Amino acid sequence: MTTLCRTCLTIFPIPPERKPARCPECKSPKLVSHKELDSLEIAHLDCDAFYAAVEKRDNPDLRSKPVIVAYDGGRSVVSTCCYIARISGVRSAMPLFKAKKLCPDGVIIQPRMSVYSDVSKNIHALFAKLTPLIEPLSLDEAFLDLSGTEKLHGRTPAQSMAWLASEIYKREGITVSVGLSYNKSLAKLASDLDKPEGFAVIGREEALQFLAPRPVSDIWGVGKALNKKLTAEGITTIGQLQHREEADLVARYGLMGSRLFHFSRGQDERKVKAHRKAKSISAETTFSSDIEDLQTLKDRLWPLCERVSTRLKKSAKAGKTITLKLKTGNFKTITRSHTLAQPTQLAETLYQEALPHLESASEGKNFRLIGIGISSFGDIEDADIPDLLDQKKGRSKNVEHAIDAVRAKFGSDIIGKGRGLKKKPASRKDD
Repeated sequence: MTTLCRTCLTIFPIPPERKPARCPECKSPKLVSHKELDSLEIAHLDCDAFYAAVEKRDNPDLRSKPVIVAYDGGRSVVSTCCYIARISGVRSAMPLFKAKKLCPDGVIIQPRMSVYSDVSKNIHALFAKLTPLIEPLSLDEAFLDLSGTEKLHGRTPAQSMAWLASEIYKREGITVSVGLSYNKSLAKLASDLDKPEGFAVIGREEALQFLAPRPVSDIWGVGKALNKKLTAEGITTIGQLQHREEADLVARYGLMGSRLFHFSRGQDERKVKAHRKAKSISAETTFSSDIEDLQTLKDRLWPLCERVSTRLKKSAKAGKTITLKLKTGNFKTITRSHTLAQPTQLAETLYQEALPHLESASEGKNFRLIGIGISSFGDIEDADIPDLLDQKKGRSKNVEHAIDAVRAKFGSDIIGKGRGLKKKPASRKDD
């Protein structure tokens, strides 16, 4: 058994039955032990309650209070919340009115996206000191492939990740959780095992046994719709999937069936993909005269969503973080961002996710510009997977793909959704 001190980075072998409570060198209790610790190279790092952590860092008076980060108004949802608020049942993506009922003492903080973005850039700069193989999933999480870095840094991948977590805390004042394994799906699962400020490891030898009793919702890509369907068919644990044939799962669940088969067995061949090209795709339009009417703003938003979706599909990209941009008549810029559980490239998803933010931000204001963007690109094979089992979303996906096929053959103006046929006010400039 190999043990790593996460504080001084000392590695020392110990018998499994004699796991120490503290590091023999620096006396720190922050230890992680695993017999495969020296051989695992794929890591997932996730900042703990990122937005809320930054707010508490910048305002020490908030440290002992339940902090909820959300735009307060309309149909707002919780962007994130601290762990104190989570004790009351508050969760990300929960409607804000419900969060207020669960946690009446919660302090509502308006998101400061520019600040979070700056912190994220600083953290990603630290990633780059370890490896060029970095796959960002959002502002606050990423995969790192540390293969071949031991000779370069004189540290094992586990030591490097412990160093990284320590550096992020020293420089940015926030904690992170680390998952280390031999593939992406297990590294991501491991990072959720010991939050906050955790460091968890899943090795090859234990994968099958470790996964067997866990709920099927722990498999990457199993959303509410698929989880409900699996449960209805008597499949509630990953171990039950381990006894099913791949052909049977594919027949019942399509493309997702193959993922269920392999991921339930700890098999994931996806590589950590470094995104060196465009980090976001967006489209915006400036109006010839300021607009206050919400329906008109909605009408102008839809073609922008279609434009972004088209660019995503042509470049074989899918993103998770959707950002609505508005500029008022007095040139004040308003941005609203929301990160999805899974990446998307569908115009309908872009539109539906942006609508609540548009409705809450537009009350009583005149706007001269509207825009929509998407970032945090992920694997294209992960895009819109829940649509296979969610009938409503599945229909939207099928309709959109059918429209794409017709447009590819006959031109972009030949067909479109009903909302795109409404009369559009003239615009001064499209970007």
